[in-house]
Amino acid sequence: MSPLEILQVVGYSIGAVLPLWMAFQLVTHRTKLTAHERLLAALALTMGGWHSSNLFITLHGLFDFGFDTWTNLLRLADSVAVVSITFAYSFLLHVHLHLWAAAHGRTNLNKTERIRVYLSYLPTVFLLVAIPRLWVGEYAPMFTKLHVFVFPFALWIAYVLGLIALTEILIARKTENASERRIMQTLAFSFIGVGIVIFAALASGLGEGTVAGLYLKTLANLGSLLPSVLLAYYIYRYRYLEIIIEESLIVVSFATVVLTVYVFGIRTLGDWLTQTYGVRPGLVEAILILALTLLAAPFRRWLGQRFHKLFEREAALYKQIVARIGSYPGQYRDLSDLLQFVEQRTTEALGLRQLKIFVNGKPSVSQNGHNNDDWVESVLTTSREAGWVPVEDSPLLVEKGFKLAYPLRREDKVNGLLVVDAAAGVLSPDTRSVIEILADQVAIAIDDSRLIEENVRLERELAERERLASLGRMAATVAHEVKNPLSAIKSIAQVMKEDQNLSSEYSRDLSLIVGETDRLSQSVTQLLSFARKESPAEQALGIDELLTSVVGLFQANAREQNVELSYDIHINASLPGKHVSVLRDALSNLLLNALQATPRGGVISVSVNRGDDGLLISVQDSGPGVPADLRERIWEPFFTTRQRGTGLGLSIVRKRMQEVGGTASLVASGKGSIFQLRLPSDN
Repeated sequence: MSPLEILQVVGYSIGAVLPLWMAFQLVTHRTKLTAHERLLAALALTMGGWHSSNLFITLHGLFDFGFDTWTNLLRLADSVAVVSITFAYSFLLHVHLHLWAAAHGRTNLNKTERIRVYLSYLPTVFLLVAIPRLWVGEYAPMFTKLHVFVFPFALWIAYVLGLIALTEILIARKTENASERRIMQTLAFSFIGVGIVIFAALASGLGEGTVAGLYLKTLANLGSLLPSVLLAYYIYRYRYLEIIIEESLIVVSFATVVLTVYVFGIRTLGDWLTQTYGVRPGLVEAILILALTLLAAPFRRWLGQRFHKLFEREAALYKQIVARIGSYPGQYRDLSDLLQFVEQRTTEALGLRQLKIFVNGKPSVSQNGHNNDDWVESVLTTSREAGWVPVEDSPLLVEKGFKLAYPLRREDKVNGLLVVDAAAGVLSPDTRSVIEILADQVAIAIDDSRLIEENVRLERELAERERLASLGRMAATVAHEVKNPLSAIKSIAQVMKEDQNLSSEYSRDLSLIVGETDRLSQSVTQLLSFARKESPAEQALGIDELLTSVVGLFQANAREQNVELSYDIHINASLPGKHVSVLRDALSNLLLNALQATPRGGVISVSVNRGDDGLLISVQDSGPGVPADLRERIWEPFFTTRQRGTGLGLSIVRKRMQEVGGTASLVASGKGSIFQLRLPSDN
């Protein structure tokens, strides 16, 4: 066999085995393929179809079988080759559109990208004309039959490979992983080289009719091996099929060695013995093939062991850690448990001294000597100033007992820091790449955890609002049904008191009726206030005027109870109408509660200060305080510790403050209570 024939047999064999094997593994080992995985499987099938057809045509020529018997099979092989190579480059464009979207943090294609997907499949329309030509008339090779389409198709391939190379370069610029960046840049320039070779061989016909031209054409045909390499890389990089790349490399390596041994060893030795010693042709070759067959199984096992050792550490680590991270949202409530597992498992698998993860400056598990976010922020600052590269052998890291640090970033969010301590020999390039990719996975898990917590909070808040809305509607209905009868009862009792005969006999009872109707009317007013969606806006007012008017309403009751009621204003601010009505409602309810809680001779004080982001109003009483186990429940609607209360006062306070983006809280409750209202500045 000539070197050209050897190149064709070995190259086409590898090109057929590798992608078809990966496609088979991808389809059989996944219960459900995603859209991206289906594209990768289709790309693998087309690559395998193209090389398998070329291998069949090459073997047919080597064995000199003729054309009469094999015409239909040759036409079929040409058809499979043309269909495969046409769809392959469309699939390549489609795959890279998904990779481009993923590089920008999107799982779905946008409208423009979807249009580009449809356009990428337009060249397949030419198959409607090309395939019939292969089956009409006498048989001729596909390049001869379809010579009219060769030049435009070569231009299409060169365009696709150039666009893909540009996409790879742009994606590489966005990745933080140095190893991944190098691989993608290498692939990009390889695509450019393949595009040049294909264009030179097919479009320009360089070397046509010469041995060099045949080599060039063979290299152009084998150029489609590159997408197979890209396919293998992305299956490995994005973990589409765990360690499929290991099995694929074993198969390819085995096939390559066997083919090489046969072509350069068995055939050459057999021909030499026949010519030199007159040994019967084929006998030596048969014996050597038998020996190769006997050695094939041990050699296959040896290859498997070598590749398994190469991949087992990283593969096991990915399989356990990445799978655990992926299952976190559905199985783990506590992020610290997951991060602790990552720390322990990674330390053991990679032979590190220690690996710690700090989220917002705090370790995943409390560690003495490490709970200080200042040094973590300093390391992150160093990394940011250097373009978010890992920080190594920094004096601050060494002081804390670490050697290497990776920022935990997802897009523009910085979620924490992953720090490592290990012997210098342990931190090989492969180990660093594994840790860097794990850091990316951990950053995603932390971000997902925050999203889940925020989602749970919003769901609880929505459920609480729906519950309060239902209570509000019920309260409004009850209040409207009660208010009118109460007014009638009070009016009748007051008229009866004016009657001298009735007043002398029932004065005490009538006074009790009036007092109780007033109390019930106040409760009804609270019910209506709770049911109201928002407070009506009043006219703008100064904080001093508002506080004077509200406190003045309760001075009479305070004197009756022998309670000192005072206020102190340290700022001069004007409140918009909406804030005036909200603050009036909230202060009124707090002062009413304070008067009910403060014993005779006690003190109630109100103060107004400037807070960090607005006004801070404090109401302090000298009552018994709120027990620790009730400090959250007091804000619930209808919860009260008094026999004759509605339990709505503090609920109304919090509800009103939330209407304007403020807060209401109990900041102290020992001897007496201090309630604080935080009112944001009006922007």
